[in-house]
Amino acid sequence: MERRLHPKILAMILAGGKGERLMPLTELRSKPAVPFGGKYRIVDFVLSNLLNSGMLAVYVLVQYRSQSLIEHLRRAWRIGGRIKQNFITVVPAQMKARGGWYEGNADAVYQNLNLIRDFAPDLVAVFGADHIYRMDISQMVRFHLEGQAEVTVAALPVPLHAAKGFGIIEADQQNRIIGFEEKPKEPKAMPHDPERAFSSMGNYLFTTDVLLERLEHDAARPGSHDFGRDIIPHMVGSHRVLAYNFLDNEVPGLEPYEERGYWRDVGTLEAYWQAHMDLLGQSPIFDLRNSAWPILTDSADGPVTSFVRSRVDDAMVGQGGQVVEAEIRRSVIGHNVRIEHGAYIEESIILDGSIIGSKVRLRRVVADRFNIIPAGTEIGWNAAADRKRYQVAKSGLVVMRRGRSAGNRAVHITQ
Repeated sequence: MERRLHPKILAMILAGGKGERLMPLTELRSKPAVPFGGKYRIVDFVLSNLLNSGMLAVYVLVQYRSQSLIEHLRRAWRIGGRIKQNFITVVPAQMKARGGWYEGNADAVYQNLNLIRDFAPDLVAVFGADHIYRMDISQMVRFHLEGQAEVTVAALPVPLHAAKGFGIIEADQQNRIIGFEEKPKEPKAMPHDPERAFSSMGNYLFTTDVLLERLEHDAARPGSHDFGRDIIPHMVGSHRVLAYNFLDNEVPGLEPYEERGYWRDVGTLEAYWQAHMDLLGQSPIFDLRNSAWPILTDSADGPVTSFVRSRVDDAMVGQGGQVVEAEIRRSVIGHNVRIEHGAYIEESIILDGSIIGSKVRLRRVVADRFNIIPAGTEIGWNAAADRKRYQVAKSGLVVMRRGRSAGNRAVHITQ
């Protein structure tokens, strides 16, 4: 392949995950469609990174419980039109190659090889849809081209105790990957940092002809058909596979108080809750107020939220809500939420369209959309009582499944 200075790039976004560890938030929606940060969906972060990086040709591969995600993408991510090279298109599982559902994330791309061949890109970016981060992907492209790589894996040093859940990379001094193990029981530490391991972020950049060849080879063999378990490990040694250190990525508008290389897999309820807490405060470690690298999403109709004789400290409140004589501390509140007099909310996440009754007390609660919490209810104060009515995580976090409907409220919010 000719190494162009400005290569033609196609992005394939893997957005079909069940997100079983996020139940009940994923009871009616896929993990990338789960609301986040008071106004976004998780998928908005990878799409914003692509758009801000100038990559405007995107296929989003969906599968499980996909309708909520499809509706969100239809409303929030309409680009293209007459410019055929610019598009964000949803691709459901079409059961072409094997006559069934995708058998793994590599199989998802394999079953859509016709899309890659028709677009004829120089490079294919295969990225996940369920992480919270900012990344200038064009810098990874430059690294890939300068290193004459056939595949580049985005990687991040993580604490050794947290590395078991990731693909762990061994790389030499020239950033060439010499070992790759998916979710090892005993992760290997980095040679010069015994406290951390080099972890794959699940984001890959392939030279197109190599990707096509490897996917066809993988499809002909039994296995999990997974990039981390099959494709990448089998390429180590036979191909030029490089590791791109995410800590080298420079994102415009980053504040000094933010965590450099912030990247979170919000695949568990505790991680989802903690990532919300990371957004709060005067100096959050992940600041959504970055106009130089904005996270984009659907616009919300309705008036700005009104506060009547209320106290709100270290919190974020979405559009269209009403807060009357209530107190909110270290919490993230979504769109069109009504909080009535005497309510107290602490370290909680309240999703869109919910009603919090008078004198309700909530602590470390995640309430999915359209919940109506009756007056005087206390949640998060008595673990034994909470377990009888709600799902309670090991950490004591209480999670309420989605309410039955939006009732008579004049809002239109999809799942």
